[in-house]
Order: sequence, then C-alpha cells, then structure tokens
Amino acid sequence: MISKNFIYGLRALLSRLAIAWLAFFGLALLLGSAMATNITGAGASLPYPVYAKWAAKYHQLTGKQVNYQSIGSGGGQQQIIVGTVAFGASDDPMSAQALATEQLVQFPAVIGGIVPVVNIKGVKAGDLRLTGPILADIYLGQITRWDDPAIQSLNPHLQLPAQSIVVVHRSDGSGTTFNWSDYLAKVSPAWAEQVGVGKAVRWPTGQGGKGNEGVAAYVRQLDNAIGYLEYAYAVQNQLAWAQLQNQAGQFVAPNEQSFSAAAREANWAQTPGFGVVLTNVGGADSWPITAASFILLKKQQKHLPQAQAVFEFFHWVFSQGSAIAHELHYVPLPQELVRQIYTLWANEITDSQGQAIWPLADSNGEQNEP
Repeated sequence: MISKNFIYGLRALLSRLAIAWLAFFGLALLLGSAMATNITGAGASLPYPVYAKWAAKYHQLTGKQVNYQSIGSGGGQQQIIVGTVAFGASDDPMSAQALATEQLVQFPAVIGGIVPVVNIKGVKAGDLRLTGPILADIYLGQITRWDDPAIQSLNPHLQLPAQSIVVVHRSDGSGTTFNWSDYLAKVSPAWAEQVGVGKAVRWPTGQGGKGNEGVAAYVRQLDNAIGYLEYAYAVQNQLAWAQLQNQAGQFVAPNEQSFSAAAREANWAQTPGFGVVLTNVGGADSWPITAASFILLKKQQKHLPQAQAVFEFFHWVFSQGSAIAHELHYVPLPQELVRQIYTLWANEITDSQGQAIWPLADSNGEQNEP
C-alpha cells in the first residue's frame, strides 16, 4: 500500500519538475526571441570601422546584436544574392539591371574617402603631393622610383629617396579597388586602356593584401611602399597619406570637409539605386576619390523579424549614429537623402505576402516613422 508521505513527495517532485520545465521553456522563448533580433551583414571593408563602432554602441543601448563581417564588396554582393546574410555591403554600386535581376534594393549608408598612403622615411601625413596621372603611372609600373622627376617636381620641399617604389594593392574583390581603378581610368587614358575598372583587376605590378587591413599591414611593414586605403584605416594605422590634385586643379587633403564637398556634387535622386560614383567630381574643395558605401537588401523579406531588425538598426544609424561617423572621419548622409531612403524602404521592400514592412509599427499598432 502506497503511503501518504510517498504521494506527497511525488506531488512535490512533479511540482518542482513542472516549475523547472516552465522556467526552461520560458528561457528558451526568451533566447529565441533575442536571437531573432540578431542580424548578420557582410561585405565592404571600407566602412568596417564605422559599422563595427555603430554595432557596438547599438548593442550597448538595445541589447541587440549586429555582426558585420569585412569580406570585401564582391563577397558582400554574393552573400546577399544567395541569402546567407541579412544585408550585404558594397562600395561598388550595383547597376539598375543587376538590382532588378537579383531582386535587390540598394541605398547608401555612409560616405568616406580612399587615400594613397606611403611609407617613406621622413615623410609625414600630408607632406607628399601626387596627381592622378602620376598615381596611374606608378600602378602601371611606368614610374618606379621615388626620385622620379615627375614626383620630385611636385615636391621640391621633400628630399625623396633614390629607391624603388614598392606597390601594394588589394588581392580580393573590393569596392575600394573599384573606386581606385575608376578614378585612375578617368585621369589616365593608359590605365583605362590597359587595366580598366573593376572590383578586381589584372594588376601590372605590385603585391596584394587582403582587405584594407591587409594593405595597411603591408604598407606599414615595407619601406618605400605605396598603397590605397579608406581614410579611417590610414588614421588608425598612423600611415602617411598624400595630398591629391582634384579635377579643379587644387591640391586637397582628405578629410570630412573634402569628402562632403564631393558628395554635394552627387545627384542621388536621379541615379538608379542611388548608385552614385564620386570619383573625380567637380568642385574646388572636393577629394577626388570619395566613395559612398552601399547596403543591399532583398526586395522580398521572408523572415519578418530579421527584416524589422535591419530597419531598426539602420534607422538608429541615420538618426543617432552621426557623432560616431564624425569621430571615425566618415561623413553621415544628409537628411534629405535619408528621407529618400525611407521612401525606398516603404515602396520597394515587402514581406512574403507583398505587404510593406516600413514604417514599423510599435506595440500599440501605430506606425512609427521619423
């Protein structure tokens, strides 16, 4: 015969198991909900410093995780096409035809600048002056020494070494390379004919580093080297950047003011996919290798929580991320352009039933748009 104490003990055990199961189930739901808001993006290395800083601050404020992988613009385009990331990033804007074919939308997120950097003993940031045609000839292998008369004539104030130039370029598919090669093609007919424009090109000379990070490491390690980097990487790695002569004939330094001056020359609204290329634009104050970095999203979003999380993050970026952009020497987007991007979200991106996702609704069902 079963005793009452046994029955009471069994009831107590079952009660504790039920409580434990409910606690475990609740925790699982909580973790599942948290993970549903986490998003992963991948692509261009040009904006990586600011994307990483934005993601860290956003996580601190909201608890939501944004993981961005710096794999190059070509990788970012491929990853979003096959759907392995929530968003792709590229400094080489996709054409309207390519966007339509792949059912993607594209919008800029931030503006930066690509700068030539050198490792020459005694030459500090801003000391060296270069022109586009000279840069092209260096990367074509036609100018091979730092004391070449073409370089020395621009820099009579410098004692340049009688040493060979060590050329460093990107080894991966890169939007930084796209903008660099696009600029060289615009200022050098020989470059346009012999090499051309692309995320990856057949380099006539030099050695390759992967990502902006790899190029920075090579230039820092190799005496008499020259490379090209997003400006934030040059500053972070304390590399000497060169002044460049712009289309107006002025020698300018890379900074927020010269990047902004170039961006003001853009006609964003009239360019399909906002795909403006900001190389060699007009304006006396413009930096000649300015670049926008673009975000790529699927037009139809099958995973609604993920899509909403992407919108929430970039809305936060546009509304609260400007100070971080300035801190890292990037240029945030003007508010009129941000409004055009919100319109794009509302009109072009839908859920699997064809319903608009943006503006997001708050907990009361009210539309929540800036």
